[in-house]
Amino acid sequence: MKSDIVFLNYQSYQSLTPIDFGGDYGYKFKLTMQSARRSGLLTIPRLEKIPYLVHGFGTEEWTDEDFRRKSEWAGFRRIDLDQVHSDIIRFIDGIPDKNLKGDAMLTDLSELLLIIKTADCLPVLIVDESRKVIAAVHCGWRGTSKRVIQKAIQGMGDRYGCLPSALLVALGPCIGSECYEVGEDVFQSFEKEGLATDLFRPHPSKEKKYLFDLKGKNLSQMLSLGIEKENIYSVDCCTHCDESFPSYRRDDDKAGRMLSFIGMSF
Repeated sequence: MKSDIVFLNYQSYQSLTPIDFGGDYGYKFKLTMQSARRSGLLTIPRLEKIPYLVHGFGTEEWTDEDFRRKSEWAGFRRIDLDQVHSDIIRFIDGIPDKNLKGDAMLTDLSELLLIIKTADCLPVLIVDESRKVIAAVHCGWRGTSKRVIQKAIQGMGDRYGCLPSALLVALGPCIGSECYEVGEDVFQSFEKEGLATDLFRPHPSKEKKYLFDLKGKNLSQMLSLGIEKENIYSVDCCTHCDESFPSYRRDDDKAGRMLSFIGMSF
């Protein structure tokens, strides 16, 4: 899998050469990672090439106030969800007149900023470059067991005519498979949903505990729908290990939230 998917390694960027991640993309990402420590915002070079698109994965340093400081985003309306660890997909056809519950947003409208909040869960940003359709998805273990990422991709096809093979997907930082300890209840929830449990590993020292590959499971769900490997860009770091990112597992109730966003202006 890793031979085709573009994995962008936050931890070891200083040792990378351009060839590691495909020519100028790899080199530009190396520079982006250096600036991310200062700016608090991490972007994907391939998505930066889309002139009408804005996007980013915020570090611990990126806050709500930073959205207001960007003068070029002054015309954007921010759209947040009341995230409930579900498979609820929201199609944003206008400015909502009330708070929306759900864990994925899809739109083809300009000047809306779709925002996902995480603190170990996986944020996913998706764009159909030619059809000008975007999505932002929150993938925790509950949403993953309910196939929220697959339902978002299917929703892009059903509502907007997007083909999976045409989608560009950015996976943000999340808790890594070496740190994500879960119990029997999580394992059994995947079994009950008829999902493969190959990405659960028995914990080496704790009975009835597992280490779960959250990002890997969402990758496999996307690939099964026909997302092209070369169109997937993954920021390959662990929020639990890297204190540049909020982590509920590390900091409990003191943890902030990582803000990930995507929007269009045309």
